[in-house]
Amino acid sequence: MPSRRIERLSESIKQEVSKIILYELKDPRISFITVTKVEIASDLKRADVYISVLGDALTQTKTMRALEHARGFIQAKVGKHLQIRYTPILTFCLDESIKKSQHISKLIDEAVKGDDITIKGELEE
Repeated sequence: MPSRRIERLSESIKQEVSKIILYELKDPRISFITVTKVEIASDLKRADVYISVLGDALTQTKTMRALEHARGFIQAKVGKHLQIRYTPILTFCLDESIKKSQHISKLIDEAVKGDDITIKGELEE
């Protein structure tokens, strides 16, 4: 279980990275993204930043490449804003959880519609 300090730091990094991407990056390849979560290693040396990208696979690939290209800039800004002794090395990861949850929701909706059709057919008989 992560300590309270790590939880606070991960939330701060999440907010700062979101602000930096939204207001300071001017790369046209970066669009329609959300920082979903940040996981920090227990030694505070590394941080995995999970990004959700709206769009097809090509858009996601371009966006992730652009973020990797801007990683040094983002990391420097995060270190400057947070004023901590060691700035964690950021690693950007594509977060598929939103896409998976949408797929599961779609499957549930289809199953419910199938049940409605079956129930209506039984009632008519």
